[in-house]
Amino acid sequence: MRSLSHLRRAVARFMTRIIDRLARSAQARGDYRRSERLFQRALKLAEDSLAPGHIELAAELNNLGVLYKELGRFDEAESVYRRAIALLLASRSDNSVEAATLYHNLGGLEHARGRYALGEPHARRGLEIRERLLGPEHPNVAADVAALAAILDGQGKRDEAEGLIRRSLAVFERVYGPEHYEVAINLNNLAALRQGKGDDREAEQFYRRALAIKEKLLGADHPDVAMTLNNLAVLGKAQARYAEAEPLYQRALAIFETALGQSHPKTVACGENYRALLREMSSGNEPPPNNAACNRSISTSKEQRLEVFTMCSAKLSRQRGRRP
Repeated sequence: MRSLSHLRRAVARFMTRIIDRLARSAQARGDYRRSERLFQRALKLAEDSLAPGHIELAAELNNLGVLYKELGRFDEAESVYRRAIALLLASRSDNSVEAATLYHNLGGLEHARGRYALGEPHARRGLEIRERLLGPEHPNVAADVAALAAILDGQGKRDEAEGLIRRSLAVFERVYGPEHYEVAINLNNLAALRQGKGDDREAEQFYRRALAIKEKLLGADHPDVAMTLNNLAVLGKAQARYAEAEPLYQRALAIFETALGQSHPKTVACGENYRALLREMSSGNEPPPNNAACNRSISTSKEQRLEVFTMCSAKLSRQRGRRP
């Protein structure tokens, strides 16, 4: 009987991993309904077959939290993240790479909420743990560096943020090459910083390079593509290049509505941006100056650069020290 029970648990763990992989694939394609169903199924299998403090249970909670955050369901994301953290604390794994990942994601969640000061301690804690365990040149450490930069930028600490972004971008390009998704994210973020400092020419170059990489890797209709389209449109509008900005907003809004629905924060933000452009075009007014008050924050600005820093939420890996 004992061997039969062990076999059943092993089969359940195997099925959990298969379903989790299918869920991640659906999420990467933008099929969020299917992804949620699969993640919930994987979590139920893990809960039924694993010990309460098992690392794979924390992994499934984290991965579901990543999806909820991407869907704008922030309270649900926080709930499963904190449940996962509690499991790690109970198993004395609070100084592990898994804990670093969860702190990274909690920081990213507060960034998405616009609560940057609340996110900073989480981001710093995640970076401190992972850098101590893996060293400063590891790409997962670079992801933590980029996450901290996002939160610092949200608090107006642009010089420190830019230095961190350039550090993480150098690591990603060296490790992954020039056309990796992490490179695209950091190019988008660096573009946002350069635009905030008034360097529109360099900002546009970074945005267009990020867009080309995303379209190649994700396809033309992915929400991450729409985010950079929106950012390019914001830049074009600030320069009174209305004829260029309008189709970028139209394309971004169509992608967001299809992939995320009309009530998602990114859809709402992009729609507000587009309507503001149409009002400005019809009135013939000069565009507002391209500065932080006009273009940075979703919470304080009419002209919104969607999640100026794309917080790339980390998945917990079964293989310690790595993220897929």
